[in-house]
Amino acid sequence: MSVARPGITDLYEVCEATWPPAAAREVGNWIIRDGMGGGQRVSAATIRDRAQPADIEMAEQAMQDLGQDHLFMIRKGDEALDAQLDGRGYAIVDPVSAYVCPAADLCALPRPRVSGFSIWPPLAIMADLWAEGGIGASRIAVMDRAKGPKTAIMARKNDVAAGVAYVGIHKGVAMLHALEVAPKMRRLGVGRILMAHAGNWAQEQGADYLSLLVTRQNIAANGLYASLGMEVVGHYHYRKRQSQG
Repeated sequence: MSVARPGITDLYEVCEATWPPAAAREVGNWIIRDGMGGGQRVSAATIRDRAQPADIEMAEQAMQDLGQDHLFMIRKGDEALDAQLDGRGYAIVDPVSAYVCPAADLCALPRPRVSGFSIWPPLAIMADLWAEGGIGASRIAVMDRAKGPKTAIMARKNDVAAGVAYVGIHKGVAMLHALEVAPKMRRLGVGRILMAHAGNWAQEQGADYLSLLVTRQNIAANGLYASLGMEVVGHYHYRKRQSQG
């Protein structure tokens, strides 16, 4: 059965399932995530009930107990929390855009023969490509934790491994993460090859849509996704204390 086009609130759930923290627990009116070094998406605290008080000190202490930065994810509807954190000296970090398109649209892109492969678990050469772009073992561990359908996509160009991405599916929506193209292979269409193969894999697995999250400052990536006809369905950002590294 086909699903409706996901909005930003749906994508929060898809992201949590396809890029999960090592652990998440309720602390007062907060969800506190243990990211185990896997980056901001799996380490940020979120408020549970916007109608209830936001005890920021409680969240700060819980994150400190995990050895993590004081980091909050500000989603649609979190405007009051955003203002509170701003007043406490928290700076906006990494505004993110959420993109969606039908998987079938990406399937229509050219996929030259032997230009891409769906492989799980990832090969060592794929881990090397990720590492070259700063995506190390802690983020690969995030991929390993995901419970639903998932794969890694490796793109080839000029007979060499040129790029890699990870895709997971939750409730009929695929989400692509960790797209990385080898520096010497950039501007050669490798990103489009990865997206074409990701869309094809997603459709084969029964997903109607493919989504992804990208920082708004990543001009090249935003340009690629817009050129593929993907639509921005929402935004979010983080708040972090300015004094923290």
